[in-house]
Amino acid sequence: MSDSSNTNLREKLMELKTLAAKSNIDIGRELAELDAKLHAASHPENEAWRRVELARHPERPTTLQYAERMFDDFLELHGDRAFGDDPALVGGIAVFGGRPITFFGHQKGHNMKENLRRNFGMAHPEGYRKALRLAHQAAKFGRPILTFVDTPGAYPGVSGEDRGISQAIAENMKAFCELPVPIVVTVLGEGGSGGAIGIGLGDTILMMENAYYSVITPEGCASILLRDASKARLSASLLKLTPQDMLRFGVIDRVIPEPPGGAHQDLATAAATLKAAIAESLEALSHKGTEALLAQRHEKFLSMGMFQEPEARRRSLLQRLRDFF
Repeated sequence: MSDSSNTNLREKLMELKTLAAKSNIDIGRELAELDAKLHAASHPENEAWRRVELARHPERPTTLQYAERMFDDFLELHGDRAFGDDPALVGGIAVFGGRPITFFGHQKGHNMKENLRRNFGMAHPEGYRKALRLAHQAAKFGRPILTFVDTPGAYPGVSGEDRGISQAIAENMKAFCELPVPIVVTVLGEGGSGGAIGIGLGDTILMMENAYYSVITPEGCASILLRDASKARLSASLLKLTPQDMLRFGVIDRVIPEPPGGAHQDLATAAATLKAAIAESLEALSHKGTEALLAQRHEKFLSMGMFQEPEARRRSLLQRLRDFF
């Protein structure tokens, strides 16, 4: 629940309490129940889980749905030119705000048949290699890149391991650090682990209001660290995976507001809001030269996180460096 919604509900509750007191109506028990529910809904544990549930909503807009509404024209391209095409990661070329761009992103379905075809948005190595092929093509022709993240993670099955999923993601990360064109990343729904990072390295990182970004799914974290898969709600809170958490940690640059109830409630408004944010980001990046763009990108990711070394260990490392040189 957002802070503004929380405040509005509390104001309404206060109005009800005042009205009940003036009218001498005994609804104390009902008001107490509402107050307790409001308090529970605003608890960090429930707030984080609410974001996870909305990010996974079966009707949540997908990459191609946003593409249809944000781009004047687009042509989907297929294949990695090595193994095959991966329906879980789509991409192509398009016109955005009058300029040609390259886009790619994870693609889920809205029913079981679609999700089976799209592998629930979990890409194989060929999906990430397709994205890399399109990224190199964009660099060759000087086209900005827009990427859209929405996956619980890269496909963890035997076929993914057989075809080199770790290598594919690592190669993308390395290449994206050096691409000489602007890259704007948007986390649409689920931002899961290396599957997200495989196309999630860019100059500006946007995140939808009801999305999450995490090194592991709440269920996975609960199973491994808490030894109890039923504690997914608690692990979601502990993981600090909400857009506000990511903004505070410096992982993302901007949170994109959604219509009340989530983007699936009003796709046209959600797409228009996201389109304006991407256009603004591209405009700011377009004024930077290649050298400045890459320097800023490197600094952005190298500065993430906090590192602490005990003083004794620090002195020991410095002495070893002196001895080495």
